Amino acid sequence: MTKELEIEFKNMLTQQEYSRLLEDFAEFHNGPITQHNHYFDTADFQLKKQLSALRIRHKNERFECTLKTPAPVGHYEITDQLTKEQAQRMLALTSFDATEVAEALQTLDVSPAQLNLIGTLTTHRVEFDFLDGLLVIDHSEYNGHEDFELEFEVSDEEIGRHQFSNFLKEQEIPERPAHKKIARFMNSALNSTKDE
Repeated sequence: MTKELEIEFKNMLTQQEYSRLLEDFAEFHNGPITQHNHYFDTADFQLKKQLSALRIRHKNERFECTLKTPAPVGHYEITDQLTKEQAQRMLALTSFDATEVAEALQTLDVSPAQLNLIGTLTTHRVEFDFLDGLLVIDHSEYNGHEDFELEFEVSDEEIGRHQFSNFLKEQEIPERPAHKKIARFMNSALNSTKDE
């Protein structure tokens, strides 16, 4: 189990900006790596109401379960590593093998037995060390939608904010507020059920 404080800045991109960044920074990366985020919540969205999120991430044949909860700056992440079999049981809702995450859920008054699998968001991700942080360029697909996003993960909020703002100016990318992926995913899921 790990518990980390994550501070990140986000900005939505156009497809053209996404393609240009991949090309301009090609020497820093080997192309996108695909990962699948499987999101969970209760039937009445107790986690969402508490500004928290629960996912199982599948990347490079590795599986991990992460609970994100609000922090004074950024958010906390509690993560348990899983075997493929544990992840499959959790996705099938037959057991919950992420022990540290389960304990943290209890503090939110959410029982693993209450959880439903909401759906999956697939991200094609490029990431590399840049300035004092980690620059992430994402193409995400979910519920018949796709979007493009830039993230900058940092350890110092003030320095990171300044660096990210300067980077956007240098790249001539307008500031476009970006909700978290889970929020965009949930909104699309709720909208698609309304359309049915």
